[in-house]
Amino acid sequence: MSIEQYPDWLRPPVGGYVAEDLDRLPDLPPHTELLDGSLIFMSAQTKFHMRTLRRLERALEGAVPPGWELWREMNVKLDRRNRPEPDLLVVDERGDTGPRQTFCEAEDVLLAVEVVSDESQERDRDTKPRKYAAAGIKHFWRVESDEEGRPVVYTYELDPATRSYGLTGIYHKELKVDRPFPVEIDLT
Repeated sequence: MSIEQYPDWLRPPVGGYVAEDLDRLPDLPPHTELLDGSLIFMSAQTKFHMRTLRRLERALEGAVPPGWELWREMNVKLDRRNRPEPDLLVVDERGDTGPRQTFCEAEDVLLAVEVVSDESQERDRDTKPRKYAAAGIKHFWRVESDEEGRPVVYTYELDPATRSYGLTGIYHKELKVDRPFPVEIDLT
């Protein structure tokens, strides 16, 4: 295959891509993210990821308070060069701009949830939480698989003075929290 047959977006511009490019670049693979001006492509998801995401989505859907919406696999614009796609977001309904919306603004997000995959460990454990905190997202949950393939949820809350997350809990069998809103989720 000659270089002319590859899409132009495989060759990033000088300085990298910006958030708006995700809506303009033709034929990007589904669930493409932008981190530090670079395009990030998602690998195929595991059964653990799919089942865990479905369980969390069902439970959160019934717990999200009035005025907030649960969004699945939508980009959040953190700044000009970062537009990641968390697995789940709880978003202020005032941030809804209509059916053609492709992302939300960080200031509209109450909670971002990442279900960690083998290929996303570094991004989901380090890069994304740091960026979410710096953008002011108040709550972050990271979900990992234990040795038996069951979810373990790590919950974090933003320290506004340092703009970093502090661990608020580690949940193995049941996730039961009062913040950012009351929710109980059976993890078994």
